Amino acid sequence: MSEAGRRTRGPRRRLRRTAIILVTVLALGVVGTAAGYLAFLNWRVNDNIAYDRLLPDDEMTGEDGAKVLPVPMERPASAGDALNYLIIGSDSRDLDEERGRSDVIVVAHVSDERDRVDLIHFPRDYFVDIPGSGDKNKINASYSFGGAPLLVETLQPQLGVPIDGVVIVNFESFQAMTDSIGGVTVNVAEASPGYPVGEMEMDGETGLAFVRERYALSQGDISRGQRQQAFIKAIMLKALSADTLGNPVKLANFVDAATNNLTVDESLDMGEMRSLAFDMRGVRGDDINFITAPWSGIGESSFAGSIVNPAPDQLEVLQEHLANDTMEDYSDPVSPTSGFGG
Repeated sequence: MSEAGRRTRGPRRRLRRTAIILVTVLALGVVGTAAGYLAFLNWRVNDNIAYDRLLPDDEMTGEDGAKVLPVPMERPASAGDALNYLIIGSDSRDLDEERGRSDVIVVAHVSDERDRVDLIHFPRDYFVDIPGSGDKNKINASYSFGGAPLLVETLQPQLGVPIDGVVIVNFESFQAMTDSIGGVTVNVAEASPGYPVGEMEMDGETGLAFVRERYALSQGDISRGQRQQAFIKAIMLKALSADTLGNPVKLANFVDAATNNLTVDESLDMGEMRSLAFDMRGVRGDDINFITAPWSGIGESSFAGSIVNPAPDQLEVLQEHLANDTMEDYSDPVSPTSGFGG
């Protein structure tokens, strides 16, 4: 491994507590849970998840097989021990595509104090520079070109902070999670066929169709991203409820569904995951916030089709708050689902 590669991966190994921020970290940290039950959950998670090299290493594959070397991203001292995890929701319906499509791209920022999580959604059509391509393209094209490592390398300049871990979850896992907790109540902000405006009870199948819709919505990829946020919000609220956390069978089923078909970076350490879970044991709905990556409008590209143009000035503000771990002071100019208490 090159010296640059050692510099890139070494600090990450020390900082990477877990990539499963939204799935098992809160469940495993429930105070008062019996040791035997924790051991059972630990076994279930270990048995379910798959491991792969998902962070940039010595070399990555770019567009048309081009080789891309990683650029080390330093962690600002002002960030403390705040952590950033990339969550990729891959829709593998298209069997002609080896990796499927990165239809959900979310960065989870965990505060230094472990008392807040900010989920930053990047629209898949976000038009950015992709290393090794020599040009701009939709951000999810980086996943098609070079998998998770190239997507990480593409995202880090947008964030201004390093990504510490990666988790890839198949869309079908969202369906299984929903059914494991008896369905969820989702706030439908924009109507489409079969989905009237207002609160709607959804099972896994209904929810999966809800988050996949795009063409019937007014702002395409942006509107779909907001639906994904609303659906994830509903799952998390139900998973963090006393009804789920206080029911060992339901909690075990949720953890099982959430970790099935899950791929995480190969350096995941279960002991450190449990430690982080304990540190975050007080996190609840009011402490988890949704943000949309700043964008200035929807445009057209001659080769990429419909695109979402970033808002550079607003993106700099977001980078500053991530670098200083002051996300509680960040004002999201876009997302109507920022914050989800209640």
